[in-house]
Amino acid sequence: MAQIQVQNAGVTAGPNGVAAPAGGAAVVAAAAPIDRGNHQVGQVVSVRVCRDLSTRCSLCYGYVNYSNPQDATRAMDVLNFTPINGKSIRIMYSHRDPSIRKSGTANIFIKNLDKAIDNKALHDTFSTFGNILSCKIATDGNGQSKGYGFVQFDHEESAQTAIDKLNGMLINDKQVYVGQFLPSLSLSDSIVS
Repeated sequence: MAQIQVQNAGVTAGPNGVAAPAGGAAVVAAAAPIDRGNHQVGQVVSVRVCRDLSTRCSLCYGYVNYSNPQDATRAMDVLNFTPINGKSIRIMYSHRDPSIRKSGTANIFIKNLDKAIDNKALHDTFSTFGNILSCKIATDGNGQSKGYGFVQFDHEESAQTAIDKLNGMLINDKQVYVGQFLPSLSLSDSIVS
């Protein structure tokens, strides 16, 4: 069995057009055997929408378990960045051990991004350097880019290659800074400098 994590920040319609808490439909959409060019994504074993304990409102992410890893990979390839109600969903493998994500290993920070660059464009730009575990553009309350983002690779070498090749380069006519993510610095300090 293979598990993926699905994230979406928008309020969407659930199955049969019934309004669902934000993120719920994104998980359902990723779980449904969606037909894209006569290829089903794969057989879903279970779906879990994560909810706030007190309000029961969706936390805008969930988990979909597929019967095999190939189906999970296909779901990521076919459905990642699919827009649902104007918000694109992000799909990634679920990692039960949060130490990799929390360690900051192979995590890079990109600033001075053109506001037109979205999660998919960032992913497409950096995926040439290695397997991406997570990729996200920081957005404001209206979903507009703040001009910076983060990419976490599965290997430190991939992150370093991306830094070496892209730091100082022009992306959409803007010179970007690409460097190691430094959790000890506050974001506001590192963005300004």
